[in-house]
Amino acid sequence: MPKSKKIGLVIVGDEILSGRRQDKHLSKIIEMLDDRGMELSWARIIGDDHEQLVKIYKESFASGDIVFSTGGIGATPDDKTRQAVAEALDLPMALHPEAEALITKYVINRRSEGKAAPDIGDPENQRRLSMGVFPVGAEIVPNFFNRIPGFFIKDHTFVPGFPEMAWAMIEWVLDNKYLELQNNPTKTLAFNAYHLPESRIAPSLEEIENRWPDVTTFSLPKIPSKDTPGYIDVGVRGKNDESLKEAHDFLRGEVLRVGGRFNY
Repeated sequence: MPKSKKIGLVIVGDEILSGRRQDKHLSKIIEMLDDRGMELSWARIIGDDHEQLVKIYKESFASGDIVFSTGGIGATPDDKTRQAVAEALDLPMALHPEAEALITKYVINRRSEGKAAPDIGDPENQRRLSMGVFPVGAEIVPNFFNRIPGFFIKDHTFVPGFPEMAWAMIEWVLDNKYLELQNNPTKTLAFNAYHLPESRIAPSLEEIENRWPDVTTFSLPKIPSKDTPGYIDVGVRGKNDESLKEAHDFLRGEVLRVGGRFNY
């Protein structure tokens, strides 16, 4: 994937910021991308505020990044994502013909179950149809859960906030829109280093990234607990097996050289 083509995630919902609901999207989307050799570059959580949504979408469209956005595309007053996207792109909105057909079929099925009004002009059914009103020029993203689609426009994918709907929709986009960007997954080699302050191993991590440009390093200090001493979770990440092994072996040697241990 070209370095300039980053991937971002926008998680929309007052319920996330208030703590009424715990976000599940971030970790799952990182997992989906990692399975395809892709990486998430940034993520934002934002409430159902029209002006803030317009601002963030203007920025993300201007960036040229690939962006996935979850939440806010329903038919209640707090669902503002579709309108914000249209304003960010300065586009009118219209009922998408494919979305109209899919939602109408959904209503017919619900009607046969006695769970929808018989008239498509009924206010409740009209609210359902409003979920197919997208910025002009958008494509639909199929929803395998209930047929009410999301939408795709200018490398941005917009899906519901419900994980049971959103995740399959995002996977569909990844495998139908960005198959050519998928490659070998990033691999990680890591170990625990004891009796070693993080500052002492930092120069070695910098040296690794200079000597092996296709490898990145990390160090995550763990605070001591009652039962275990503190340590550093340290390691390397990359796609090239040879570079990764060389960098990993070098790092283990450096830990020993500066006085660290692999056990306590």
